[in-house]
Amino acid sequence: MVSEDDGIKAAKAALQAGDFAGGLALAERMLASDPADGEALYLAAVACRYLQRHDEARRFLDRLHAAMPEYGRAWQETGHLARAEGKPAEALSAFDRATRYNPALTASWRAQEALQGERGAPSEAAAARAQADRIEALPRELVAVMHHLHEGRLLRAEEFCRHYLRRHPKDVEGMRLLAEIGKRFGVLDDAEFLLESAVAFDPDNVQLRLDYIEILRRRQKFERARTEAEALHEREPDNPLFQSHLAIESMQTGDYDRAFTLFDAVLEKLPRDPATLTSRGHALKTTGAQDDAIASYRAAIAARPDHGDAWYALANLKTYRFSEEEIAALRGHAGRHDLAFADRVYLSFALGKALEDRENYADSFAAYREGNDLKRAQTRYSADAMSAELARQRETCEASLFERHAGEGYGAPDPIFILGLPRAGSTLLEQILASHSRIDGTLELPNILAFAHRLRGRRAGAPRYPQVLHELTGEQLRQLGKEYIEDTRIHRQGAPFFIDKMPNNFRHVGLIHLILPNAKIIDARRAPMDCCFSGFKQLFAEGQEFTYGLTEIGRYYSDYVELMAHWDAVLPGKVLRVQHEDVLDDLEGETRRMLDFVGVPFEEQCLTFHKTERAVRTASSEQVRRPLNRSGQNAWKNYEPWLGDLKIALSGGAS
Repeated sequence: MVSEDDGIKAAKAALQAGDFAGGLALAERMLASDPADGEALYLAAVACRYLQRHDEARRFLDRLHAAMPEYGRAWQETGHLARAEGKPAEALSAFDRATRYNPALTASWRAQEALQGERGAPSEAAAARAQADRIEALPRELVAVMHHLHEGRLLRAEEFCRHYLRRHPKDVEGMRLLAEIGKRFGVLDDAEFLLESAVAFDPDNVQLRLDYIEILRRRQKFERARTEAEALHEREPDNPLFQSHLAIESMQTGDYDRAFTLFDAVLEKLPRDPATLTSRGHALKTTGAQDDAIASYRAAIAARPDHGDAWYALANLKTYRFSEEEIAALRGHAGRHDLAFADRVYLSFALGKALEDRENYADSFAAYREGNDLKRAQTRYSADAMSAELARQRETCEASLFERHAGEGYGAPDPIFILGLPRAGSTLLEQILASHSRIDGTLELPNILAFAHRLRGRRAGAPRYPQVLHELTGEQLRQLGKEYIEDTRIHRQGAPFFIDKMPNNFRHVGLIHLILPNAKIIDARRAPMDCCFSGFKQLFAEGQEFTYGLTEIGRYYSDYVELMAHWDAVLPGKVLRVQHEDVLDDLEGETRRMLDFVGVPFEEQCLTFHKTERAVRTASSEQVRRPLNRSGQNAWKNYEPWLGDLKIALSGGAS
């Protein structure tokens, strides 16, 4: 029996030999067993174009775009086909999209150069020529890395790139590509180190600096990211790209006035730039200017009707209601397969929310499921691996570990950790507590997760964390606690206490107690079905991959409940559990209970939390700016016919 790889090789060989009919037959044979085989669809389209069977070629390409919407070579072939059909505008658009998805496609750059020249656009032609020249000047090994990277073969890309860098350790383009691979794998500390080193070797390389700024922001090192953005802006103060980056970094550091000034400067030059209009909308939303945010998002959609980020931003306000015309437009865009992956995801979640508000629950669930299926196919999340990771916490962090280190760690009482699952009401608890004069609200801080990652080590085989906690000395624990306090100081406004609202910190309560024994920990809990389905409906920026499947999120909730019960057993009284439904029933009673736990006196403004003016950067930002309501309670019941997998997953131990 011929393997799929052998079939692909044979089809490629036939095409290279000019046997286009034979290559097509081989590709069609593979498609008979797997109609979505991307490589076979691509080869079939190429063969049909050479055979001048253009309609068939287009049908193969339509199927390929539906299966792999961001496959650059598919768009390059679409460009070649349009050019063969005498459609230069369509060809130019396709070649442009090809290089967006894979900038290593030299043929697409050369085609853009020629087509731009034909339409009388010399500057655009020169820009395309420069890109092609740059790619052709790179070592062949790095071009291969780029192809593997942009076509989703990350392990191959990493293997090629590391092999190249062993022979050329100071090649900044190789370092940049390896950092990009690390970013896609989620190994952000390695990516940061690589880019920091590359910038030191080549400080005038703008692309390196832009990549470095992005990594610093992803690691929530906002001050350093802003410093880097300031340096680029000082170099060219009128450059809209540099203005935009500095605006975003200013927003991240809380300087919204500067951000708005810079966004306005960009929009003076590029008044219909959808990305800038959307970013400006995010800043307006964060500061509570909801009407202005809506206007900015709608302007972005007017500029680019399929701009998924802006559509989802409107839906994510939770309070916006789409018109019938907007829903029709959403349906039209969501049904397209020629959109970028991110746009398809954004549009699916936005359509789900729009139809939910219209009580069309069947179509709403179908849209939410489409968005989640797309995201889940992109992740490497394993429910079994997560269950095993949390089981290791229970097995390793026994009472004896904490007894042995009693009185150690860093004694600062400043942090208040609010943890649990996302969409469990933690933003509401944060807003209540941050309304107190002695408590600062901050962000979902990544510091504890970074410590856990550091303690895992880089050795082959099983990770060292959490077992390594048994090896740490009292001084090492104290230093980690001190480092946490020092590194988070940038997010504080001067109050004696501050909140760290990273929900995933529930996995690391043992580590938190060892390094910060006087920190307060609050477990924000919500009824299982409400919490899990709310998470399934929410598109998270990153870090919550378990939400992209009903079984996965149900198992995660059950594992979370089991681990929290373990912390209660080995650290009695350490964690205050606050049930969301109890807050709805008795706001003042639960508020007093939390303030007593923290050790601060009651203040009336905590009960009018919705009037507190502060930046709120989570999905619940608009909800916590309204008085307490029960709009989300039992919302899952409208979707009950489709939630069987969630119920089964939760039946193993949710409470």
